Amino acid sequence: MRSEEIEIRTGGEEVVHDLTRVCEDFLRDEDGDGLLHVWVPHATAGLAVLETGAGSDDDLLAALRDLLPKDGRWRHRHGSPGHGRDHVLPALVPPYATIPVLGGALVLGTWQSVCLVDTNVDNPVRRVRLSFLRG
Repeated sequence: MRSEEIEIRTGGEEVVHDLTRVCEDFLRDEDGDGLLHVWVPHATAGLAVLETGAGSDDDLLAALRDLLPKDGRWRHRHGSPGHGRDHVLPALVPPYATIPVLGGALVLGTWQSVCLVDTNVDNPVRRVRLSFLRG
């Protein structure tokens, strides 16, 4: 298995950050088949495979705001107001994704992208681990 950890700057806003190009770059020297496993070692971020650029990324953030309001209901209270919601996020948007790789290329649908979902405005830098498991 080949594995590498990268750093992504998400800034101080909720974001759906497209990692597809980063994943493709990681696989650049691969020519075989296998699985790309993407892992976010954080308690307040997740990964999603979805369409970006046509509004779905903004729709996801809006849906998460509806499901996980940034208010005082959360028992987990450190950080900015409502930060407890960020700790519930990985139960809905898991911190991992596994994508098939054929001939060194990601096997994604036409409009699918691999995305980091980060609603935690208190942590502007994230780590993402990419691991290629040869088949």
